[in-house]
Amino acid sequence: MQFKTLMDFVGNTPLVKLQRMVHAQTGSVVLAKLEGNNPAGSVKDRPALNMIKQAQLRGEIKPGDTLIEATSGNTGIALAMAAAIMGYKMKLIMPNNMSMERKASMAAYGAELIEVNVSQGMEGARDLAMQMAADGQGFVLDQFSNPDNPMAHYLTTGPEIWRDTQQTVTHFVSAMGTTGTIMGTSMYLKEQNPQVQIVGVQPEEGAAIPGIRRWPAAYLPKIYQANRVDRIIDMSQNRAEQTMRELAKQEGIFGGVSSGGGVAAAIQLASEVHNAVIVCIVCDRGDRYLSTGVYGQ
Repeated sequence: MQFKTLMDFVGNTPLVKLQRMVHAQTGSVVLAKLEGNNPAGSVKDRPALNMIKQAQLRGEIKPGDTLIEATSGNTGIALAMAAAIMGYKMKLIMPNNMSMERKASMAAYGAELIEVNVSQGMEGARDLAMQMAADGQGFVLDQFSNPDNPMAHYLTTGPEIWRDTQQTVTHFVSAMGTTGTIMGTSMYLKEQNPQVQIVGVQPEEGAAIPGIRRWPAAYLPKIYQANRVDRIIDMSQNRAEQTMRELAKQEGIFGGVSSGGGVAAAIQLASEVHNAVIVCIVCDRGDRYLSTGVYGQ
């Protein structure tokens, strides 16, 4: 008998209809894809596993090697899990203002954490990762430039949405961090139906929403292709956090702040377009943000 391993349970996450938060009389529905149901708790399980698997298949790495990655949290947790499954050592570099739950989760999977200060931010973390690789300390997967990141979503997230909406999806909404989710899913959905609208969500100027960014031009992820996104919605931090709290109280969906931003954008779309089937990504679970106080306000 062939038994499954943990990596067989990455993906195929639930797609559920919002029942109480969509008030528009447009006939549109909002469906939330619950990526917190992945084994390590976020959408990043998909590219984390694929990046390691493909690098191993190409012979670039082998079990026992050390992997290095700059991360704001969810990718680090997912990579730490994937490294543990596949037998790699993991060094993760992140800004020191990330939540305690995220740091503790990475450490629990056996990863070594290296912190940079807030002023250095993700840009500084990315620079340090490259320097460490140049110094021979390990292999950088580089989620920001690695085509295996969006390909994970082309192979899994997109097909799942197409299947689970019975080919009726009209709009796809995703918060944008490394942009792997929106790039790969856009690629797949547009191949099935070029009329599907792809909507990205980014923080408005001055907003600090964990996991999503407005990148300086020099640090824009190389995997990002602007022509794959039809519209970008700027999201305030307050609106993302408020929607996140309402999502838990009204729908029973416990997600993080970027998930709140994505859902808020999807609800906005539902009020603008008629008879649409709008799919949004709930990127992770809310329990890894409890120490920040966002659920206590």
